[in-house]
Amino acid sequence: MANAARLGNRVDVGLLAGCVVLSLVMVVLKDEDREPIASGLRRSLVAPLVSLQRGAERWRNAWVASDQYQTTIDSLSLRAANAQAMRSENDQLRKLIGLGSRLGWGFVPAEALHSTAQSEELVTTITLTAGSSAGIKRYSPVVAPEGIVGMIQTADPSMSIAILYTHPDFHASAMSADGAAFGIIYPHNPGVARADAYMLEMRNVPTKITLKPGTVIYTAGLGGVFPRGITVGTVAQEIKTSEVWSRTYLVRPAVTPSRITTVLVLNAQRVTQGTGNVWGGAAVNADSATRRIAAAGDSIAKQAAQLEAQARAAVLDSVRRATIDSVRRSLGAFAPPQADTSHAAGRPARDSTRPDTARTKRP
Repeated sequence: MANAARLGNRVDVGLLAGCVVLSLVMVVLKDEDREPIASGLRRSLVAPLVSLQRGAERWRNAWVASDQYQTTIDSLSLRAANAQAMRSENDQLRKLIGLGSRLGWGFVPAEALHSTAQSEELVTTITLTAGSSAGIKRYSPVVAPEGIVGMIQTADPSMSIAILYTHPDFHASAMSADGAAFGIIYPHNPGVARADAYMLEMRNVPTKITLKPGTVIYTAGLGGVFPRGITVGTVAQEIKTSEVWSRTYLVRPAVTPSRITTVLVLNAQRVTQGTGNVWGGAAVNADSATRRIAAAGDSIAKQAAQLEAQARAAVLDSVRRATIDSVRRSLGAFAPPQADTSHAAGRPARDSTRPDTARTKRP
C-alpha cells in the first residue's frame, strides 16, 4: 500500500516536471514553431480537459439563465398579484366613493384592519382607523357599498372596534323589499367555524308569509340602530324549526368580511333621517309611496262615497218632506172647523146662520 502511494507520488512529480519542461520549451520557441505543437497538444492530450471546460461553461451559463428566468417569472407573478390586489382595492374605493356621493353627508370613512392571529378562524370583529374624535360612537352602524357590515362596539379617540354580523351579539330588524315580511336577523352559527359560518338567519317571520329564494332582505329601521333600506342579503332557503307561529329563513349576506378594506360609519343624525334609496331599496320606498298613494286614493274614494250618500239622503229627505206636506195640504180641505175663540177676546160672536157677505160677494 505504501509502495503504491509512493509510486503515485513519483508519477505526479514526473508529470509536473514534464509539464514544466514543456512550458519552458513552448516559451522559448518562436511563434511559427509553437503553434503546431500547441495544436497537436490540444487535439491529443489537452482535448479531454478542453471538453470538460466547455461543458462546465455551458452548464454554468444554463444555470445562470435558468436563475434569471425564474427571477423574471417571480417578478411578473408578484406584479400580477399586486395589480390584481390594486385593481380590487380600486374597485372597492370607487364603490365607496359612489356610496359616499349618494349619501352626501352623515358618515365617517374608515379603513378596516383585519386581525392576523392564526388562532382566529372566524372573523367576528374588525379594527377601524377612526374613533370618537371623528364623531364615531358606540352602536353606530358600519356599512359598505354592498350592504350592512356591523356596528361599533367600542370607540377610542383614534381607533374603534366594530363587531361584524357574525358576532353572537349582533341582531337587527329586517324586512323584505315589498314590506310584506318582517323578522329579526341573527348570525347563523355564532362563534363556530364552518362552511356556512358567514350565513345569517331571519327569524320570527309570520307563518302566513313565504319568502322565495333570491328575495332581497333590507333593514327595517326598527330599534334605532340601523336605518331602513340597507341591504342585508338574499334568502337562500327556509330552515325547518319547531316554531309553529313563525318561520326562519337562511340568508346569504351581501358583504364578505374577508374583502372588507374600507367602510363608512353612519352618525346618529343620519340614522334618524334615514338613507333613502342608497342601497337600491327603491322597491321599499316605492312600495311605501304606493301604499301612501293607495291609502290617499281610498280616503278620497271614501270621502266621495260619504258625500254621495249624504246627497242621496238629503234628496230623499226633501222628497219625503214634500210628499208629507202635499198630503197634509190635500187633507186640510176636509179638516173639521176649529172652535171660535172670539168670545175669549171680548168680540161679538159671528152668527153662523147668517151668510158671510165677504164670501158671497161677487165682482
